[in-house]
Amino acid sequence: HLQILTLVTIGRLCCFIIFHDKKLETVENGKKMLILHGTKTSAVLNDVLADFFHLKRDHAVKYTKKNDNIRPFESGGETSLEFFSLKSDCSLLVYGSHSKERPNNLVLGRTYDHHIYDLVEVGVENYKSIESIESYAYDKKLAPKLGTKPFFAFIGEHFESVDELKHLKEMLLDHFKGEVVENLNLAGVDRIFVCTAIPPTTVYMMHCALRLKRSGTSIPRMELVEVGPSMDLVVRRHQRPSESLQKEAMKAPGHAKKVKNVTNNPIDGKEGRIYIPDQEVSKLTLTSDIKGLKRERREAKKNKEHSKKQKVNPE
Repeated sequence: HLQILTLVTIGRLCCFIIFHDKKLETVENGKKMLILHGTKTSAVLNDVLADFFHLKRDHAVKYTKKNDNIRPFESGGETSLEFFSLKSDCSLLVYGSHSKERPNNLVLGRTYDHHIYDLVEVGVENYKSIESIESYAYDKKLAPKLGTKPFFAFIGEHFESVDELKHLKEMLLDHFKGEVVENLNLAGVDRIFVCTAIPPTTVYMMHCALRLKRSGTSIPRMELVEVGPSMDLVVRRHQRPSESLQKEAMKAPGHAKKVKNVTNNPIDGKEGRIYIPDQEVSKLTLTSDIKGLKRERREAKKNKEHSKKQKVNPE
């Protein structure tokens, strides 16, 4: 009964809409991250982008070619970002560049309908890579597995009171939370992102593995083991969406109205139920206009005429 399959974007997300006759279903796909390099990047930024790609390997696309035409926060400079977003079908953006005015510059962005929705620009400081053996000494068996969903811990009231940090919190959640699932096996949750707000506009971000230890009770004791990467993110600029764009992007997918007593069977197709009240035969009125009675009267009349003929002409 599948009739048509099309791809649209709803609320900054790509959604598949499937029509079964008159029934509408929406199936949301996972968000993908697009990683881009600017005209010039430092060794620190190259490691940051490589670690981001490692953390999102199953849901990330990385372009290593340098891009000269990308200028976020400038009119006309976001066209290339939107083009690459459409080309790679990615709704999350990470763009790295390095200059004297903005060293180790990282731009995190989101798109709606493959157009720039919002942006946050941060500077990377005190960076420690995943591959930094001197910084992280731990049993490699504790390393988080690819594809697992992480916990998030945001420490500090400034994530709610400072607009720049509140915006960065939303951006980090969208970029690293993974796919939306209905059920989650806690045994498979083996890592956590710990983000600490440092006034006025700095966030210390740390990636840790979760280690379960005996506690003498049925509930194990949980320890955090830093596995990298870790860095300080200093907010430099941020761009919020306009109210009209935000209202349009936050619209929930439409749903078809439910029709009572109608179901869709994958084998027999559409089925319906009809309510028939109980018939009370004793209250039914019989009139002389019923066709069955007219036929009986015709037959009785014929029999009467036939009997008269038999009396007039006896044999």
